[in-house]
Amino acid sequence: MNPGEAPIAEMRAALDKEFDVLLLPVSHPSLGPIRIVDDLFAIGRSEPPFAEYSRDLVTKLSRRHARIFSEHGAVYVADLDSKNGTTVNGNAVRQSPARVRAGDELCFGGELSYRVAVEPRPFSSASARGVQHLTVTLKPERADLGLEAIDIPVFPFLVSKTDELFARYKDRYPHQVNYISRRHAHIFLKSGEPWIEDLGSTNGTFVNHKRLGESAVALENGDVVGFGGDHFVYRIALEKSFEIEPTVTQMPPPLAADASPVVADTPAPVAAVAMPAEDPDKTTFVGAAHSFLDIFCVDRALQREDEVNENSPPLTPEESSETPPRRPRRRWQLLLSELTRTFAGGDRTTMRRIGWGGLAVLIVVGGIAVALYMRGASEREVKNLLSAGEYEQAADSATSYLQHHPASDSIRSLASEALMKARVPGWLAALRTGQFDHAASLVEGMRTSSEGNPDAVSLIDQLRWVGELERFVVGRGGPDAPIHIYSDERRIDNLLKRWDDDAKGHQRILDRIASYVPEFTEPYALAMSHLRKLQSDDSVYLAAIDRLNSTIATELGRDKPNALTAVLDDYAQRYPRLAGLDAVRADLRQYTEIFNEMTARHLTPLLALMKKASFSTPPFQSQYRQLSATRLPSAEVIAKHDAVSAAWQSGDSQQALAGLQAMPAGPWSDVLAAELAHKKAVLDQFADLQKSRGAGNRDDKLLSFYARLDPVEDAYYVRAIQSDVDALRDRALARAQDSINRAQTLWRQYRANGSIGGTQRLEAGVSEGFRNQARLLSEANTSAQQGMRIYTQLKAPPPAGSDQLLEDIEAETQLQRRSLQELRMVLEPGLLKSKLTLIGGTDE
Repeated sequence: MNPGEAPIAEMRAALDKEFDVLLLPVSHPSLGPIRIVDDLFAIGRSEPPFAEYSRDLVTKLSRRHARIFSEHGAVYVADLDSKNGTTVNGNAVRQSPARVRAGDELCFGGELSYRVAVEPRPFSSASARGVQHLTVTLKPERADLGLEAIDIPVFPFLVSKTDELFARYKDRYPHQVNYISRRHAHIFLKSGEPWIEDLGSTNGTFVNHKRLGESAVALENGDVVGFGGDHFVYRIALEKSFEIEPTVTQMPPPLAADASPVVADTPAPVAAVAMPAEDPDKTTFVGAAHSFLDIFCVDRALQREDEVNENSPPLTPEESSETPPRRPRRRWQLLLSELTRTFAGGDRTTMRRIGWGGLAVLIVVGGIAVALYMRGASEREVKNLLSAGEYEQAADSATSYLQHHPASDSIRSLASEALMKARVPGWLAALRTGQFDHAASLVEGMRTSSEGNPDAVSLIDQLRWVGELERFVVGRGGPDAPIHIYSDERRIDNLLKRWDDDAKGHQRILDRIASYVPEFTEPYALAMSHLRKLQSDDSVYLAAIDRLNSTIATELGRDKPNALTAVLDDYAQRYPRLAGLDAVRADLRQYTEIFNEMTARHLTPLLALMKKASFSTPPFQSQYRQLSATRLPSAEVIAKHDAVSAAWQSGDSQQALAGLQAMPAGPWSDVLAAELAHKKAVLDQFADLQKSRGAGNRDDKLLSFYARLDPVEDAYYVRAIQSDVDALRDRALARAQDSINRAQTLWRQYRANGSIGGTQRLEAGVSEGFRNQARLLSEANTSAQQGMRIYTQLKAPPPAGSDQLLEDIEAETQLQRRSLQELRMVLEPGLLKSKLTLIGGTDE
């Protein structure tokens, strides 16, 4: 059994019995033992007794290195993400605390080694007098927030946003609760007094408005403590009492070493302070102590979930500064030092005794030693440069070595570490100030300087992703900014896909960068917050955009563009952060106009709309391309029709007729044929009108001809007879009124007979009933249009109700035409064409 070791069975049989933990120095015996009398003991180069050690002994010890604690009769050690690590019997202590038993060897930073011993608690006069009981009460500083006081009679106490003590305020103060970390701070007893320690929280712990550094501080009555900002702020109230217990005399056993042990945290006498009790109805009482095992069990992935409080002040330089290590010696200096120590004390007498043969052997052995030493010299040089903070020089040295020895994994890792420490701080500065182009160029510079080191490339790629994520979030106005439809989806999808291809691998890389560059922790946490927001937007808004695109494609494919108006209104209400719907609405209006003219077979207004068509959203762009390829007039038809219209407008009627006759066959041949027939009729009627001068019926022919002219298409002929019509203005208006009256009579008769139904449209032939109803509808449409044209041409107001009459008749005509068009896969083409001709509406 090792010196000072207590049998485990004996310890388990008396868990209530107090004991001390001794650290017996192994690597440096002159330091003397360390006796640990408290349940929690801090290891760090600024903590006692390590702060009194010589500087070269604690170079590899972090300021906040490790913690040794006792719980339920067992001893544990927890590493606090130290730079150079903690081991138990050579095994690294990582994210979870490790059990320590008597006889184990603890090593901190690879430099300070101790043998663990366990001894019964020495006799204490304080313990003979009695047991001190301490209660710490946290009283809220602000009464207006509705916070309850917290009464803590058991220790340790963990401050955590997942604890019900703080989680209960999540609904009222979601951001303020999220400013508290999962492992934010803890209050524990040291020599019977309350101390508080920050656990590396994102937004800090404050005592008397000063942010804690990496060491615990004692709490005094009346101190003000804050967690994560200025919301959860409390004033400390201490209440102490003593309970007299029977005196038990324990004699301390002799130490295993000659040196006297350093007693860590020796209890000091304290005066009892009694504070008035809080109102029980407004106080939360802590029922049980937390476990040190939970407090020091670190889940780094959960650490990144904290919300950053931008108003929380950072550590001051005095609180966060590290003591700069000494500048490392060069490779030749180290080698010279080793050789000097090897041959130290040698003189000529010694050399003569060795002789030339022995000298030769020494030279050979020395050469082998030099060769072995030089094999690791490059790695030692890089490590020394890193220790000295010469990061750029360390990166250059490692990169130079890799050019000749690319397979060295250890140098690759060191090169990556040096590069991150050298370049990431500048990259972070550019990111914070919004200089994203500069940040991107810095990342490219890192990649250029790391060619041949795939280990560094993986880290650099992750930095590029973080930079692009930050650029995107800031560029769009923050994580809660509107999502611009048909603009943001691609970038969000790209960022998420690059993360999802290996989420765990990427997180490990980011953890590694944060371990190299601690100031990367905050941007890392912010990036994870942005990532979760984008994942939420992807599941809600991007999914909604996909559904909207599918709905638009479906309704346009069904020739139901009017159904989309209600869909867009619904999306605007359900997804308030969805921006860009106005552009979708504009495209819908434009598409609907084109579609209506196309289905009504109004070629001239359709061509005018097509010339102005310009769609800005992908679904309408796609659908319009499909419509142009299958159902709209071709580019050749459009060009030839423009020539026909120009000739007809100028009075060159023969060229216009010839152009129409030369039109290529296609979906619009029937409309072009009807236009040709119309123009021939206009030309014939105009010629007959010219011949009837002086005849008694010329006025009737003039007004009849004037009524059938289109004021736009037939403008040439309107101008030719306008003076004659003006002389007959009263008769022309009477003719227009007759046309309106006739249209109204035909429309009433059509409606009295009942609209053309689906059965009639599906008939295998043209029944008499379909023919009569189609005639009534067609003639009503023609009469209404002719009457309204005369009013328009004469710039006279039409009679009341005539506009609505024409609109109703045209709506029914378009409905019947669309209904017939939907039967194009059922009806024989010739029959469908005949029925459409009877319905009319192609050229009027």
